[in-house]
Amino acid sequence: MAYVGDPRHLPDNTPTVHITHPDEAAAAMATGLPVLAHPFSGNSAAAVPDPTDAADIIEVIARCVRWVQNGDAAALCTAPINKKVLQDGAGFAYPGHTEYLEALATGDTQAVMMLASDALRVVPATIHIALEDVPTALTPQLLRSTIEITAQALRDQFGLPKPRLAVAGLNPHAGEGGKMGRAELDWIAPLLEEMRGQGYDLSGPLPADTMFHAAARARYDAAVCMYHDQALIPIKTLDFDKGVNVTLGLPFVRTSPDHGTAYDIAGQGIANPTSMIEALKLAQRLATRQST
Repeated sequence: MAYVGDPRHLPDNTPTVHITHPDEAAAAMATGLPVLAHPFSGNSAAAVPDPTDAADIIEVIARCVRWVQNGDAAALCTAPINKKVLQDGAGFAYPGHTEYLEALATGDTQAVMMLASDALRVVPATIHIALEDVPTALTPQLLRSTIEITAQALRDQFGLPKPRLAVAGLNPHAGEGGKMGRAELDWIAPLLEEMRGQGYDLSGPLPADTMFHAAARARYDAAVCMYHDQALIPIKTLDFDKGVNVTLGLPFVRTSPDHGTAYDIAGQGIANPTSMIEALKLAQRLATRQST
């Protein structure tokens, strides 16, 4: 493991070992945290978002992606980013990490965001868009590919040979037979039936308000939801501290904690590191499975 970024952003008195390439990290860890230094242009004050750092943050992400794609590193675990700072300071053209990683990845790639913990795995089909844009963005092609990528990742990365997926409806009560919306009747249910015929173990479309209690969760390995909050609210309620963001569909392993930058408590020594620790541990497990 190695830290990539500005060493000034590490806690005071952190024992560090400066290295020049990821392959030096394993040996360096015996004496301190391996650091691949990338000095930032802005200040180093905690809890002070600085748009002058934006270009450096974007480049650090791209630099790490090059390493994992070249095989110089086994996996990528990113810290939270402030999307507004990146947009204000460097015209960042992506709504989040997931979309940027998709653009950086080589080949024809659809990046799919999974939030995973011991309690629940969830995948939103649409991610960082306004709720009013979801019905237009959510297409049969997008939902199909999201299900396919999720099932493949559960088999290949999580070791589940026959993954069971629960698929939420778009509308309240999954449309209530067409009385609260027709997307379920018109195309979601027919698509799921077609994919069942192709061998996928799918349940749904299900009312999202009854999918996440304990008995329901025992019946599936991951829930595919239609939009961001439909997926993320349940897992953050059930297991906020141990949730991990995993990007599926990329040609490399990428994880991240499931929380944001938390500027309100930065630098006070009271932040809970559990999600970042879990993200690092999961990245190692997935990378190990991928290499075998």
